[in-house]
Amino acid sequence: MPLLRALPGALTAAVALTAGFLLPLPAQAAAPAEPAVSYTNPLANQRADGQIHKHTDGYYYFTATAPEYDRIILRRATTIQGLSTAPETVIWTKHATGEMGAHIWAPEIHFIDGKWYVYFAAGRADDIWKIRMYALESSAANPLTGGWTEKGRIATPMDSFALDATTFTVGGTRYLSWAQKDPAIEANSNVYIAEMANPTTISGTPARLTVPTYSWETAGHKVNEGPAFIQRGNKVFLSYSASATDSNYCLGLLSASASADLLDPASWTKSPVPVFQSNAATGQYGPGHNFFTKSEDGRSDILVYHDRGYKDISGEPLDDPNRRTRVQKLYWNADGTPNFGIPVADGATPRRLASHNYPDRYIRHWEFRARLEADVANLADSQFRTVKGLSGSGTVSLESANFPGHYLRDSNGELRVERNDGSAAFRDSVSFHQRAGLADSAGVSYESYSRPGRFVRHFDFQLYVQPVGTTSARADATFHQR
Repeated sequence: MPLLRALPGALTAAVALTAGFLLPLPAQAAAPAEPAVSYTNPLANQRADGQIHKHTDGYYYFTATAPEYDRIILRRATTIQGLSTAPETVIWTKHATGEMGAHIWAPEIHFIDGKWYVYFAAGRADDIWKIRMYALESSAANPLTGGWTEKGRIATPMDSFALDATTFTVGGTRYLSWAQKDPAIEANSNVYIAEMANPTTISGTPARLTVPTYSWETAGHKVNEGPAFIQRGNKVFLSYSASATDSNYCLGLLSASASADLLDPASWTKSPVPVFQSNAATGQYGPGHNFFTKSEDGRSDILVYHDRGYKDISGEPLDDPNRRTRVQKLYWNADGTPNFGIPVADGATPRRLASHNYPDRYIRHWEFRARLEADVANLADSQFRTVKGLSGSGTVSLESANFPGHYLRDSNGELRVERNDGSAAFRDSVSFHQRAGLADSAGVSYESYSRPGRFVRHFDFQLYVQPVGTTSARADATFHQR
């Protein structure tokens, strides 16, 4: 570590002046471009394949698969959390006979050229596994109260098992992506993409982007399905779900340049490892079939997905009704790729704490020692849930996201992540008064409950609980929640 980056605050300046030349000091943090968000999970019980559309009318629209597989539902609210308790409206019910008579799956709502469209999958009443893609259309301002017209099947060149249609635009071109079985390939489904002639019709020849080949894509069933699109700068990404819909279910990721030919499979790079998967520590199993939306202020990307709160399932997973919709913030690596982290524990979602005077560095634990570090690839090491202080008295405690039950603790002046041992001494040592940031009131500072006047601060990129009597020390003790 270079000397000047190793020294905190005023010491850095002193060394620079002593050396007789001017060195750039760390930029002071402005208001975070992507500030912290807070949600409580699960968002909706017994709702799989959840999708949340943020519309220009100030509402979020939510749809999902009902476990009875017999209807399409919508909710709307002005906040994402509000969708949890928003009234639910049935906008369409399966047919009694023939097409669209069974397995009503994975609806998505989109607003295109002044109209609402819902894409969904359905089987026949007399052949429930003859699943194809269909669409509904509405011209109403409020899709919960307006009428819907059936637009029929979304046809593809192969007349085979097809589902999970989603749509997006890149460079002014609208695309449809979906999952479909190719009878010539030994797999349940692959992911495809095609341009669209209109909101319910594809044009040209579809391109097959991914076939399940990795072991994590073929556990239980050989599945690639549920594509979901997100763009950041000149990079585009398609996440997709893989394997059986039990605890093996997980997310893979395809990436491409936005300026590339997205209909050329060679334009896409496939991650060799899953980007989001079951986590026993947080009690989340089979996370998948995701979607992306935006936070209320429009500045953060939000990951929407479903999972179960238990691993073992009795019988066929598709007959288990307890997949539930969940949300958490999506973060971004320094190279512009998404970092999904882990499916966080139920309850309030965790946050990251960025240094005020080294804004690219976050509090993280490394071998249970707390330190500052940039570009933390194992995202959950730098996520902490703010909970009611274990000592009470108006305090807070910071619980590790990937080690639930472990907290940031003042251990003889060093900050460590340690497991709650139930003692009064432990409760006091992990409790802090959350104050307005000492160097910036938009940030936060944490004053020790058991040792008033001492604050969490960094020194030489390690975290301590110390007095903060200087300007540089107060900057070292200020953090921004992200």
